[in-house]
Amino acid sequence: MRIGLIGTGRIGSFHAAALARQPQAGSLLLADADPARAARLADRLGATAAPTVEQVFTWGVDAVVVACATDGHPDLVVRAVRGGLPVFCEKPLAPDLARTLSVLREVEAAGGVLQMGFMRRFDAGYRTARDLVRSGALGRLHTVRTMTADPAPPSAEYLATSGGLYRDCLVHDFDTVRWVTGHEVVEVYAAGSDAGPVRFRETGDIDTAAAVLSLDDGTLVTATGTRCNGAGYDVRMELAGELDQVSAGLDDRTPIASTEPHGPPPASKPWTGFLERFGPAYEAELTAFVRLVRGEGPNPCDGREALAALRVAEACELSRRERRRVRLEELPDLRVPGLPDR
Repeated sequence: MRIGLIGTGRIGSFHAAALARQPQAGSLLLADADPARAARLADRLGATAAPTVEQVFTWGVDAVVVACATDGHPDLVVRAVRGGLPVFCEKPLAPDLARTLSVLREVEAAGGVLQMGFMRRFDAGYRTARDLVRSGALGRLHTVRTMTADPAPPSAEYLATSGGLYRDCLVHDFDTVRWVTGHEVVEVYAAGSDAGPVRFRETGDIDTAAAVLSLDDGTLVTATGTRCNGAGYDVRMELAGELDQVSAGLDDRTPIASTEPHGPPPASKPWTGFLERFGPAYEAELTAFVRLVRGEGPNPCDGREALAALRVAEACELSRRERRRVRLEELPDLRVPGLPDR
């Protein structure tokens, strides 16, 4: 097997190293808008560097991993599926909802295989939480609380193209809410603050957000996020039912301190970022992709799953801007005449 990986920046380099450690992944062909960067990474990993992205498709590969800048995702995914190549794409699939829908229609029409990169589905804690919810061990689920807190704001250049806090960060929470509970979000009410560093106001983004989500079975969800959590990287999901409650992401590296006299001590080595915290999950999702390409396993997160999470993020952004509750039915969905719904 030969896998072509496009984009050798931070996440692309991480993915390339993970694939290089997998014997079943075969050989790697790396490409980047900066050919020298791709060549340096290829030298470190014993892979092959292509002089341009074009060569990934013309030199012949069995699958494609898209890990470049977001604005390059749509065209590369469409080209891959039109060529009959399975493709793994880092989220988001496209910069906005309209383009996402357009790409997914192309994927459906081509009968293509697309796996999206929502790594929390492969985290041990989140998987255990899902099993407990689905088994009924918690009883009727009534409350879910999620949070995503980055230790420091990204650059203004990143913020300008990130899509905003809901689409860039909390979309992971929205995905895991659906995946863990097995229920759909039907309504949101969201608010945000740009009271932090000036770069957020300059780029029209927010540094802190909160949303209340209503699920189709009546469960209430609070989702919060911030770019300014100086204590460290903190991602958690708490699930409370009539019989019990559990928390994913709570361990001895969670950057939170108790004020109780006999509470647990603060973390001595808090998580510093998403690659450290979710490293094993990133590896596991690429293992799943290799199995998918080899015909040995199912698709763990297809394009429609990613679309569902993005629609929640879009609804939150609309709610924040218009200061009102938003029903998910207000947003467009993927319904294509002549193509079956799944």
